[in-house]
This record gives sequence, structure tokens and C-alpha cells, in this order.
Amino acid sequence: MEEKLDKLFHLKERGTTVRTEVLAGLTTFVTAAYVLAVNPSVMSATGMDSGAVFTATALVCFLGTLVMALLTNYPFVLVPSMGLNAYFAYTVVLGMGYSWEVALAAIFVEGLVFALISLTSLREKIFKAIPLNLKYAISAGIGLFITIIGLKNSGLVVGSSATLVSIFSFSGSAAEGTFNTAGISVVLFCVVLVITGVLMARNVKGNILLGILITWLLGIACELCGLYVPDAAAGYASLLPDFSNGLAVPSLAPTFMKMDFSHLADLGFLVVSFAFLLTSLFDTVGSLIGLGAKANLLDEKGDMPGVGRAMGAESVATMIAGVLGNSATCCSVECAAGIAEGGRTGLMAITTGVLFLLSMFLSPIFLAIPSFVTAPALVIVGSLMASSVLSIDFGDPTESIPAFLCFVGMPFCYSIVEGISMGIISYVGINLLCGNHKKISPMMYVLAVVFILKCVLI
Repeated sequence: MEEKLDKLFHLKERGTTVRTEVLAGLTTFVTAAYVLAVNPSVMSATGMDSGAVFTATALVCFLGTLVMALLTNYPFVLVPSMGLNAYFAYTVVLGMGYSWEVALAAIFVEGLVFALISLTSLREKIFKAIPLNLKYAISAGIGLFITIIGLKNSGLVVGSSATLVSIFSFSGSAAEGTFNTAGISVVLFCVVLVITGVLMARNVKGNILLGILITWLLGIACELCGLYVPDAAAGYASLLPDFSNGLAVPSLAPTFMKMDFSHLADLGFLVVSFAFLLTSLFDTVGSLIGLGAKANLLDEKGDMPGVGRAMGAESVATMIAGVLGNSATCCSVECAAGIAEGGRTGLMAITTGVLFLLSMFLSPIFLAIPSFVTAPALVIVGSLMASSVLSIDFGDPTESIPAFLCFVGMPFCYSIVEGISMGIISYVGINLLCGNHKKISPMMYVLAVVFILKCVLI
């Protein structure tokens, strides 16, 4: 069996084993499983059936990831985008007044156009046009982006009207009576972050997954002895699996094939579809660059062989999402956790995809893993990806300033796409005014114009 898998996924060629790939896939799943809880919550704000969205989410993750693995043999997992689902629900439906059925049609159209782009040479031109230093910056920026997500999910970093963000106040939590919810989750995060760091320093195999499991088990122990008191309304759910409703899979019928194309010719519909397309395209490009760099899948020029197939898989997954009743997909940045565990092939991705499929039948277990449990893993992975910043040429301001704006733009704007746009626009502007027009490829001019128009029109 191992020989067949090696022949299919080229395990030895990429310096990995079946055990490593399966462990990496499990790690990625546990880290990314929160989408099974978060996505239905966000999408149901539009009036969609949350049970149907849950089932659709699991199916989209499985089918999209399977397509990615079979087409590319890369360790990339596709999941519903946690940014585009918010745009879908709060901007397109609740803000602009479109029905969720029309929004699903826009998702399908965006996926179809993305697929057409993926069939042309434009896909490689976009990928290759981005300068090497910006590619390093994208990888580092995704690391910082993952880190801020982890710090936010842990509760250690909180919003502040005075300073934008601030650190969690234990004394304030005790005074407000929230220490047994928010306070304990922050304590668990800090303790396990140190433990996971020690495991990594001692080269313990599966250190990231162990960190996640340790956080969950400590949380369960705290809940059983009364130190952690669940408060679902405040976002602190029980860590104990709830089997009261059995293991039945929620019906997909309420959202399956419910796309409404009646507004296809409307300008607003086209703008919405374009916004989905632009975000998906560059979210995918950014993730592929960042994750590919950490998995050593880029060549000496910073290009990734088969990137067109990867983008094609993303487009197919998005069309599947529209049909099943879900938001557009993206390449999950949580793949970085599996890559950090040694995942290098499509076997890692398939392992994660199969676990998403099984999650439909074991939803009480996976939905009992709250976001603060995976937070230490995200911060650790962020630190690994941020090391790409060391490869940036800081001796040349025409390279370093755009790269800097790119990697700080992602966490500060809370968007991979916005960080890329800041890097590309500044790169073209600075180098053009410095007379370095030969450094700028025609595609970079096009990308800069597109991002400027996005800022103005969307």
C-alpha cells in the first residue's frame, strides 16, 4: 500500500512519508475545523438554513480539496473563505438587499469566470509577474495574518476604541465576572503556547497537533471542575461534545441548487461578481505563493509548477460551493500548520478532505473545538511563515518598501488581498518614479491599475 501511495503522490521525491502526510492532514483539519462552526453562523444571518450550510461546508471542503489534490498533488486545502462569507452575508445580502439565492448565483458566475481565466496563460502571467521580494513578503504577511487571527481568537488581543487594539485585562475580567469564560481561555492559550514552543524546540513529532489536543483537554478539565463556565451567547461554547441530537447529517435540500440568475444583467450583480472574483483570484495567488514557499514548492525564480491547475481547482470548488449553497472558497491559510508538520503532497490534502467529509457524521465532536483551542497553533505557524521576511532585500528601497507595505498590510487591514494590493501599487509607483521602468512587467502595470480601480469603485 505504501509503495502505491508513494508512486501516486511522489512521497520519497518530496522527502516525506505516509505517516507524516496523514499526521499533517490531521493537524490541518483540526486547525481549520472551526469553519464548520463559523461559516454556518455567518451565512445563516441571511436567512439560510444553518444545518444545510453546515453540510454544504463539509462537502465543499471535501470535494474542493479532492480536486486540488488530484490536479496538483500539492498540500493545499480548499475551504469557504471566512472573508468572502462575511461579504456575502453582511454586504451583498443584508447591505445591498439581494436575496441569498441571487448571491449564490454571483458566487457561481465568479467561479465560472475564474475557471475561464485558469484555462488561459493569464494565470501564469499573474503569478510570474509578482517580483521575488514581493513573493517573500506575501509569505511573511500571511504568517503575520495568521498570527493576528490566532491572537484575536485566543482573546489575548482585544479591540480598543482608544488604541485600536489592546491586551486582555485580567483585572477587568475579574471585575466584570467574565474570568471563568474569557479569562480562562486566555490563560489556556498562554500556557499551551509555551508548551507548544517547547515541543517544537525539542523536535517532538506532531508538536502542533499535540498543542491543539493539550489545549482542548485542559479546557475540558477546566470545564469539568468549574474553572471554565461556557457562555454560548458570549462566544464561549462548551468544550464537551453534545450528542443530544444524535449523529444525523443535516439535509442539504434548503440550499441545494437554489441559485437565482434573474439579476444576471444588473450592474450591481456584475459589480458583486467582480468583487468576489478579484478577491478570490488574489487571495488564491497570495496563499499559493506563501504556502508554496514554506513547502519548498517554488523554483529558483519563485514560480510554482502547475500553478494554473491549482487555480483551476479553486475555480471548480467555488462553482461547487454555489451549487451546494455556500460562499466562495479559498486556499486555507491553516494549511501552513500541516506544512509545518512536514506535509508536502496531495496525500496531506486528501487526508484533511476525508476528515471534513467524516465531520458531517461526527459534528458534535468537531464543533466542540472552539477557536481559542487552535489559537496557539496559529501563532506558532505564523512565526514559522514570518521567517520569509529574512529573504527580502532590505538594501534596496525600491524593493524593500513595497515588500514592507505588503507584509504589514495583511494583518493591519485584516486581508491578504489588501496587503498584496498595497505591495503591487507601491512597487509600480516607486520604481516608475525612480526610472526603473524596465523592472516593471506589463502585467504589474495591469495589476496596479486593477487594484486602484478596486479601491475607487468597490
